Order: sequence, then structure tokens, then C-alpha cells
Amino acid sequence: MKYFFGFSTWKHAYIELFFNEKLIFINPLFDKNYLSKALKKGLDPQSSIYIWGKRLFPDIEKYAKENGINIFRIEDGFIRSVGLGSDLTQPYSLVVDTRGIYFDPRNPSDLEWILETSVFDSEILERAGKIKQYLIEKRLSKYNIYSDTVLDLPSDKPIIVVPGQVEDDASILLGANGMSNLELLQQVRANRADGYIVYKPHPDVLVGNRIGNLDESTAMKYCDKIVTEVSIDSVLMHADEVHTMTSLVGFEALIRGIKVVTYGLPFYAGWGLTHDSQVCERRTRKLSIDELCAGVYLLYPRYINPYTLKQCDIEEVLEVLDLKRQQFNYSFWVKYRNWMSRKSQQILRMIRK
Repeated sequence: MKYFFGFSTWKHAYIELFFNEKLIFINPLFDKNYLSKALKKGLDPQSSIYIWGKRLFPDIEKYAKENGINIFRIEDGFIRSVGLGSDLTQPYSLVVDTRGIYFDPRNPSDLEWILETSVFDSEILERAGKIKQYLIEKRLSKYNIYSDTVLDLPSDKPIIVVPGQVEDDASILLGANGMSNLELLQQVRANRADGYIVYKPHPDVLVGNRIGNLDESTAMKYCDKIVTEVSIDSVLMHADEVHTMTSLVGFEALIRGIKVVTYGLPFYAGWGLTHDSQVCERRTRKLSIDELCAGVYLLYPRYINPYTLKQCDIEEVLEVLDLKRQQFNYSFWVKYRNWMSRKSQQILRMIRK
């Protein structure tokens, strides 16, 4: 049997769609003795253990080590949904990693192994190239929540885009030494004093679901413009460079042929395509952008169709997401649902205090 730890209740139903079988979730409300609960439900050395992201369960991890059980780490994929995960929006892609997880560069991950060792034949590279082109033409990204907008930016300076991130996100803590959005902006200004710096806060931070908010007056000391509720493509279409800690925006910029400078160690760094501040000795290979896309979009994640809720390939997901994003009624419903979700979460946080 498969035992799952660290999965919020709202995730249970959709996680099962990616496995096509009944799963056992250990998610006690009060008594946090996860091992005892799992053993009572049948956990044994023949079981499989799955943990969300990098959440820590010392007793479970110790039991797994003592009994030779491999731990699988699960996280959202790179083309996720129309809506934010922090708004409890169901994802349509998922990664299940047997070695580690892609955003923790301290240890190997399945994605890193795929990129380091895979032989990418002409068929998969052609498919990856088509996916890359589709993403660019349809202006699709991870969350797809904002409309495309024409920005008024100068033409006499290089445009430097700096994506903000959630500051307590594991990718920052593990891949960028806990760097803050302010520290990133300060370094970018010091490195590109000649550039016009555009700062785009993370959408999870903008809506108040996660931490990392940077006071506007403070941010404007180190950037020239702050953009908020616009699509990432609206910003990238102007960008000469993207400077980031570990944001997926860096990868989305790469597939659009934009220069990317990393201050942390994201999964797409170290393959000869980015200008990096940190080095991962395990990453020795030089990849083309299509090889990187093949590993990231085709070989690593799993996908489900948002309508049929059946497993499918990425091409099917992209077509459906494009349709969903264009539907006005759906967009209105999403905005109302998200508003309700945020209010509910705010009330819960107040109760817990």
C-alpha cells in the first residue's frame, strides 16, 4: 500500500487521480504521532511512503531507513493550473521523485538525473520544440491567472526583469541560502546600474497567501517599476535579461530566448544555458534548450486532463488550459472562488493565533 504524509485534506482527492488507485493519507488533526497512526493503518516494510515537498517527518523517515523503504517526494509540476495553489486550485501536473526533489540542489533528484544522463532522440526533441513554441504562442505559464497587458517601458535602456518569490518557500531556503526579495533587488541594482529594473512580486504574495511582501517605497529604491496584476508574458516580451534567485520565471524566460542570471541554484541552472552565481558539481552536461524542455516537461512530471480527470500527456493539458483561460465565465468563477478561499484562510489564521 501507498502511505501519504503532509498532504492537506483538500489535496487528497486529486492526488489519487495521478495514481489511479486508493491511497492511504495519514493526516491527524490533533495527535501528531504519524508513525503510530500509520502502523495502525497497516504500514509495514512492504509499503511505499510519499511525502509532500520537503516536509519533515523524523519518525517516518527513521522507520523508512530502518526498513529499507524508499521515500518518494511529491510536488506540483511546472504547468500547473488556471489559478494559484495557495487558493486551493487543483493542479493538472505533478512530479513524483524517487531521489529527492527538483528544488533542493543539496541532493540529487530524478530531474537532475534525467537531465544529466538521458539520451534525447530526435523524436522527443521535436516534441519538446513544439511544446516550447506552443507555450510561447499561447502565452501559457505555471498559473495563468493574469491577462496580457501592454506595458509602457523605455527603449533606451536594457530591461532587467526581477521576479519576486515567496520568501519562506523551500526553493529559497534550500537553493538560495534564504535570500530575501530585497537582497535580490539590491544585488541586481548593483550589478546592472545601467538597466531599467522591473520588479514583479510573486502572485501568492500579492494576494496575501504567502510571505515576501516588499514595501513599495523600499523596492523603488532599487528598481524603476513595479508591475503586479499582469501576465508574466506581458513582462517577458520586453525583457533583455531576467535576474532571479530560483524562480520558475527564469526557466520561462529561457524558453523565450532571454538571458537569465541566477543568484541561487534552480533546477535549470548549471546546464550551460544560464549565468550562475552558484555551481553544482553534479551537473556536468551542456544542454540545448529543447533537451532541457524535454526533461522538464516530458520525462519528469505526470499530467491529468482538467475535464476528464484522466491521466494524459502535456499536449492535451496545454490545449485545455488555453481554453479554460479564455472562458470568461470560468475566469469570473475562479476570481469569486479565490476570493472566498482567501477570506476563509485569513479567518483560519486568525483563529489559530
